[in-house]
Amino acid sequence: MGVFVFLPLVLPLTAWPVARLAEHHLHPRAATRLLTAVAAVLAVCSTLCLALLMVVGTAQLPGNPLPDAWSDPEVRAAVPYDEIAGRAAVPALLALVAVCGRVLLRHRSVRRRAARALAGLPDTPVAVLPDPEPYAYALPAAARRSRGRIVVSRGMLARLGPAERRALFAHERAHLAGRHDRLLLVARLAAAANPFLRPLRTAVTYSAERWADEEAAVRVGSRRVVARAIGRAAPASGGARPAVLPGFAVAGPVPRRVAALLAPPPPRAWPPAGTAVGLALWGAVVGVTVSALSSANSALTLYAVLKAATPL
Repeated sequence: MGVFVFLPLVLPLTAWPVARLAEHHLHPRAATRLLTAVAAVLAVCSTLCLALLMVVGTAQLPGNPLPDAWSDPEVRAAVPYDEIAGRAAVPALLALVAVCGRVLLRHRSVRRRAARALAGLPDTPVAVLPDPEPYAYALPAAARRSRGRIVVSRGMLARLGPAERRALFAHERAHLAGRHDRLLLVARLAAAANPFLRPLRTAVTYSAERWADEEAAVRVGSRRVVARAIGRAAPASGGARPAVLPGFAVAGPVPRRVAALLAPPPPRAWPPAGTAVGLALWGAVVGVTVSALSSANSALTLYAVLKAATPL
């Protein structure tokens, strides 16, 4: 296998071009789903490869519980610098588990705190908190059969007119209907598993907000109303909104979202292959697909080597 065994660890770099192209040329719904799937696949491949590198590199250490055959020279020959790579993989895996665990714990803690903030309020689809700080976010359902809620402060409602309030509620309903919290969590876990996937996490966060913007524009019937609502809400929002939940006007590329809403609606179909954008996007997607297949092939080949060396 040679150095190709390390490919799953660095091939996520090839996903950066598709993230850039998807943000600008795909419908936000398609971009969000595509980038989340790419991030998840590449993160799983790189994590599996890291685990197998650790196994091969540490199998020859005294006192390890692994089969003795895994330390044979034939097995170790599959990994260049096996001792160095294997021992380096141990702290890398521990850091990966710790960071991913922290992401999950923070996600759970934030949702619990948000739910506790609603204690004592009527169980309505929209919860209005008597807070002068302007914020709004979608709180997903805690159980499968329960419904999610929209949380908005009086400070936010005071900044918006009637039409803009409808845009806000339509935006948050789109987050709940699309289960954007799950997509964002997958993207955060993927970035925690492999730092090279952080640009994809950023792209997924932006595309999810754009997805909700477009759905709100359809519901309200005016793209300018949604753009105006975001523009009015953004300058003072962000401090009280839970960072892991999708919100209406978050800190970040608000000018890009407003500019996108003032432009014509994005195409819902994939760009034609005969156009320059279509060719570039198809090329990027093919490149990412080849990268993912190469990652999976390297990880599975290393697994097959270990399995073949295991005595029956």
